[in-house]
Order: sequence, then structure tokens, then C-alpha cells
Amino acid sequence: MSPSAGWLSRSGHIRDTRLVMAGAFVGAFGLLMLSTFTSVLAGGPLTTKRELVNAAYQAVAGECLNWEKADLSDAQKVDCSAAHKFEVTGTADITAAYPKEAPFPNAEAWEKIAQDNCAQASTSYMAGKLDPKGKYGVSTLNPDESRWSSGYRQLRCGLQVTAPSGAALPSFGSAKTQDQSAVYDPGVCVALAENNTVGDPIECAKPHAFEVVGVVAHPEGPFMAPDAQDKAMSEQCATIAAGYTGGADLKAKNLLVTWDVRAEESWAVGSRKANCKIGAVPQGNNLVAWEGSVRNPNGAPLTTANPPQTTTVKAQDEPTGAPLHSESNKDQPPSGESGKPTDSGKPDKPSSGSPTTTTENR
Repeated sequence: MSPSAGWLSRSGHIRDTRLVMAGAFVGAFGLLMLSTFTSVLAGGPLTTKRELVNAAYQAVAGECLNWEKADLSDAQKVDCSAAHKFEVTGTADITAAYPKEAPFPNAEAWEKIAQDNCAQASTSYMAGKLDPKGKYGVSTLNPDESRWSSGYRQLRCGLQVTAPSGAALPSFGSAKTQDQSAVYDPGVCVALAENNTVGDPIECAKPHAFEVVGVVAHPEGPFMAPDAQDKAMSEQCATIAAGYTGGADLKAKNLLVTWDVRAEESWAVGSRKANCKIGAVPQGNNLVAWEGSVRNPNGAPLTTANPPQTTTVKAQDEPTGAPLHSESNKDQPPSGESGKPTDSGKPDKPSSGSPTTTTENR
């Protein structure tokens, strides 16, 4: 989930540590990822007839759920190998803290409930190997107000592949067996969001921050320091970008090649993949939106992951209100290795030995 687009590293390079989701854990995963959101389930009237009860209310750890309707009223259990939007990591009953007479929680209260009850459940489900800056966000499915007023107090904790807004993206395979690297497949464009942050996948014809041109998989082994990752990504992304664009003169278009790096905590749980991207030359520390695609229309077909690491389809709209943390963190920069700008004030100049693709570190 999570890279710092537009923020500067110690060396002055503009770099992302993850592109998909903003997120940071404090202490022993005490805080949920910033991309986490609370979904309120609609399930029809309370009844003993199973066919009238939303499947999500009966899901247990290890089961996956999918839905199409914004209120999740059509949620169904599906095989985790199929497209799904939620993988259950556990359940939590909060009756002791919220007895029957307790009012329905507001967004801030739901945030605390999720932090207190689901962060550790999801970490344990992943045997302690949950990438805090990876593509999965910790989420909860909560009862709606009608069920709450009837005394229902059970939550479903789970993991989702989430866009920066917290909206759910389709996921394939159990999180336990998937690479958690926060990457997009080539050809995906991502929006420029508020406060100089990277947004959700968007059509490349619309203003966007970056166009993903490829994925680099670093070798297994000890953690590669950021400078070593920069060197490897600089070389490989220049080649990938040249192939993707057909050798287009990006400098003439006021564009440059950039990339992500993996943080040490991500590396420790096996995340080795990082994106090569093309973006507009920033104005100082600020990202600049641009329109259109630089992909060579006569180039070879794109090589994407199967199942896809991510998707170009529109993210599922948030069912009920804003994502968790969105109010308390809306003015924060996208999270990277440090979560804030460092002491360097300028991006590097293009490499002197770079081809016409104008490779520039980020």
C-alpha cells in the first residue's frame, strides 16, 4: 500500500516505496493500514432462515467474499482463487465494550474498533508476515445500524487489495500464498490525488500522475539498501521504458522514467517486486498530472501477472462513508520509508548516460 510519490529521499531522488496503498503500522502492528476502511453490511432482516442472511455474516477465517452492490447486500462466499474483495482473517465480538444500549458508532469509533480488534487478527492469520507497506490492507465488515440496534456485535476482520482511497480492488488467491509487493501491472495509470499524493487507477486518457511501464523482481537474498535498489532500478527501468514506448523521446514530452523501492520491512516478508513508471517532470516537490499514454501502439503485447497483481478496472466505491483514517490523516503525505519529506530539497537531474527516455531517479 506504501510509497511516497513526490517526496524526496536522502539522496535527492524522488522515489516511491509503494504505489498501491498508503499505510504504516506502529509498534507491533498496533495501527491499521491507512488504506483500511470499514464496510457496513446490509443483510436483510434478522432471521433464522439462512437463505435470507448475508453470507458475510457466516464467513470464517480463510474464506473469501465477493460482492457487486455498494451496500454489500449481495456478498457471497467464493473460492479464494477466484476474484474476491475480502479474505476473512477472523471474527471479533465487541459486546463487552458495546452493550445493546450503546449507540451506533460513528466513523471515528469504527476506526478504533477496527484497530483494537482486527490488526492483530490479520497479522496472526499471516503468521506475522504481513507486509505493512504491501498491497493488502486490514479491513473490517461491520453490522449495519439495524442489526446493531438488535444487539448484533460481531465483526469480520479481513484483508483486501486496496487502492490508495481505501476502495477495494479485485484480489486473486489467498493472501497467505500471494506476493505482497505493492505493484501494478504494466499499462495501469494512477491518478494524482489531493495533497500531492498518488491516487487510484484511472484511465490513461484522464489526468494522471504515473503510467506503469513494467515490474522488476529483485533477487532473493539480504536486503538491498535503497541506493543499491536505485542503481538496479535505474538500469532496468530505462530498458523497460524504451521497450514500452518504442524509444520515444520522453524529455521532449517533459516526462521522465521513475520507479519504486522496497522498504526493509517489506523485504523481510518477501516483497521483492517494484514498479517502473513514467511521470511528468515535477515542479519542485510537487507531482504534475499529464494526459494520454506513452505506450507504443505497435509494441509487443503487455506482459501482466496471472492472476493479475492488480487491475485496471475501477475500484469498488466505498459503501458507507470515507475510508478509515481519511479524516485524521487527510493532510499527511503518502507513506514511504519515513512517511515524510527528508532533508533533500531537489530531484536529481537526468542521468548523463541515459538514453532518450531520460531516466531520472525518483
